[in-house]
Amino acid sequence: MTVTPIELSTSGGIRLSQDGRIHTGARPADAGRDGWHLKAFHARTGADVHADHWRANTEADEIVSCVIGKIRLYLRPERQGEGEEEIRLTAGTAAIVPRGRSHRIQLDIPSTIMTVTASCGGRLESRADPR
Repeated sequence: MTVTPIELSTSGGIRLSQDGRIHTGARPADAGRDGWHLKAFHARTGADVHADHWRANTEADEIVSCVIGKIRLYLRPERQGEGEEEIRLTAGTAAIVPRGRSHRIQLDIPSTIMTVTASCGGRLESRADPR
């Protein structure tokens, strides 16, 4: 078997199946919804990180890592009237977002970001939408 480098930012990510196999590229329709998805990408603008949306993984915790650059990870308030929780991430740091907790990313400078999420249970919601 030949081992070749994987360009993480253009490969569609890496899927880590529960059976121990690792796959690259977009998930085929028959791949099931088990395992984890690792994705790395370079973000230049807020549009690259969907800064105007909340994202939550309902099935598992999620890792958000700043590989290069400087970002802010915001956690949506758990109770009405509370403010967003801000976590500053610089190159080489990561945060674990608890299962079901809505979060968003804001760039301080163009950055390379890596996320690890469960392959199922994701939810995206506009920040303008009511709870």
